[in-house]
Amino acid sequence: MRSQFLIVPVLCVLALAGCKKPEPKETEAERARAVRVVRIEPRAVTGSLAASGDLVPREEAAVMPEVSGYRVTRVLADLGDHVRAGQTLVVLDPTLLEAQIAQSRAQLAQVEDQAERVSGLDGQGVLSQEQIVQRRLQADIARANLRTLQTQRSKLSVTAPVSGVILERNVRPGDQATLGATPWFRIARDSLIELSAQMSEDDMARVRVGQPATVSLPGGATAQGRIRLISPQVNEQTKLGEVRVSLPVRSDIRNGGYGRAVFGDASSTTLAVPETAVRYDADGASVMVVGDDNRVHRAPVRVGARGAGLVQLESGPPAGTRVVATASALLLDGDMVRPVEGTAAAAAPAAKAPAAAK
Repeated sequence: MRSQFLIVPVLCVLALAGCKKPEPKETEAERARAVRVVRIEPRAVTGSLAASGDLVPREEAAVMPEVSGYRVTRVLADLGDHVRAGQTLVVLDPTLLEAQIAQSRAQLAQVEDQAERVSGLDGQGVLSQEQIVQRRLQADIARANLRTLQTQRSKLSVTAPVSGVILERNVRPGDQATLGATPWFRIARDSLIELSAQMSEDDMARVRVGQPATVSLPGGATAQGRIRLISPQVNEQTKLGEVRVSLPVRSDIRNGGYGRAVFGDASSTTLAVPETAVRYDADGASVMVVGDDNRVHRAPVRVGARGAGLVQLESGPPAGTRVVATASALLLDGDMVRPVEGTAAAAAPAAKAPAAAK
């Protein structure tokens, strides 16, 4: 009998255990992370306009000899020197010309003496009028010849036509001066180097003379400049036009270098997203698109200009598409999320505590 009484409580405990309700399981939607999303839409990307090109002289002067047949004795300037207008750059050998000048002076003295002797003899019959005119003419010709040789002597010192920095030197002592040959020097007038940027016709319509620009240089430095000139025409083949950006005189702004200008106060309306929404990996740039079912998938994009925290999407999902605002979020294709638009996403819901046993 005693064993029968022990069985009854055990059966009661088992019955109560069998009556306990199982805890409800969380759904996938309830477990989903809350993430902030933004939509791909037209936005004004301030400072997005950029153009690149070569660094070139604003104005270039060529230095060539003005006389021919004389040897170079001295070269007084070199590549990179800053010279002033009128400064002597090359000296030519004057030996031959000095001999010609001495001979011309002797001839002039002789014919002037002959012309002097016929002074006052006009119409007296001592000499024919033709002979008198001939002597005077010979004196005039001798004077002109001497002046020509003296002018040539002044040209034996080849001078700088403008002030500026020497960009190129093509002369050595011993060279012979030849008219029409390769310029001996090329000088950037006033040492001014500027950016010759290439821009599309549409972009050219968005800039103006005097507009500020920040120019990135090959060494990583930057320089502040302004648009000096906008070309009135575009290339028929490339459909690009030239925009000249003036730059300060600096040693690191070199002719022939490369520069990229960003025009700070230019803006355009284009499909864009925050820069934080774009992720970059071995496959290129992409965004995480949130579908109608709140699942994410990777979508490749091609990015363009950047500015004010935005990046232009040159290709990718259409306008209105929802994308995850923070590309660094650890999400994989197919993950379900709880999208939150316009405000920061709330923290993911905490796991429910197990219900207390009744």
